[in-house]
Amino acid sequence: MDPQIAERIALILNWTPNAFARVVGGYTPAARYRVEAAAGKSAFVKIATNSETSSALRREAAAYQMVDVSFRPALIGFQDDETHPILVTEDLSGCFIAPPWHARTIESTLCLVERLHASQAALRPYRDIHGDMESGWTLVQRDPQPFLGLGIASHAWLRRALPELLAAEACCATSGSASCHYDIRSDNLAFLEAGAKLIDWSEACLSNPRLDLGFWLPSLASEGGPVPEALLPDAPEIAAWVSGYFAARAGLPVIPHAPRVRQVQQRQLVTALAWAQRALRLPTL
Repeated sequence: MDPQIAERIALILNWTPNAFARVVGGYTPAARYRVEAAAGKSAFVKIATNSETSSALRREAAAYQMVDVSFRPALIGFQDDETHPILVTEDLSGCFIAPPWHARTIESTLCLVERLHASQAALRPYRDIHGDMESGWTLVQRDPQPFLGLGIASHAWLRRALPELLAAEACCATSGSASCHYDIRSDNLAFLEAGAKLIDWSEACLSNPRLDLGFWLPSLASEGGPVPEALLPDAPEIAAWVSGYFAARAGLPVIPHAPRVRQVQQRQLVTALAWAQRALRLPTL
């Protein structure tokens, strides 16, 4: 640990850690630590390491100021910096439950998401956070090779299915007024006695609550949970949008500073595409 970084962490905490344990995982190169001191004190620290993680950490810190603490870890402090912003939050280690999913954890997550969507938070609109990116199947239509190169679907299947996927995707709104997280996954969920909490809030925005929920469901299904339509029935536009998002990205080159992302996207694509196939009654893959 760089001495200057350690000093800044101590200033945020108002106590001096005597142990810094690196936390592995995550899909960005941000540095993560669990810090400890005497008398059982502990905290979780996230440190930006480049311009991308700096921007993400600033967005996350802003979301922490707007979203009620019942949905997230308690915020201990945030210190901005040109190159290494630092976010310090409540330590929830020991509260993360690896898949497979069980009825209790699924229900706890659904309750959390429902309450979040019904809550009032002064988050920024979807477009401000995520930009005006083109829809996934439009990108696949323009350049199908990254998707087809995965071997999940054939040229013939894509030629027959693409018109319906494009039409359904176009019906899915990203705008909305609900408080949304947009990165709901098992590794972003902590389960406490009082209920579930979400971590990693850099993608949070005001948007379409059905899309926020639908974005989680392929991940849930890939980890042994129910098929997406069991929790979000009659949602062909959501299935098309979500499957298009992963179809346009899962076959792209590995991201050097986030090498695990494409593997995760490929798993999510498999379940998302099967969902879209069923929802739109497309040809069998």
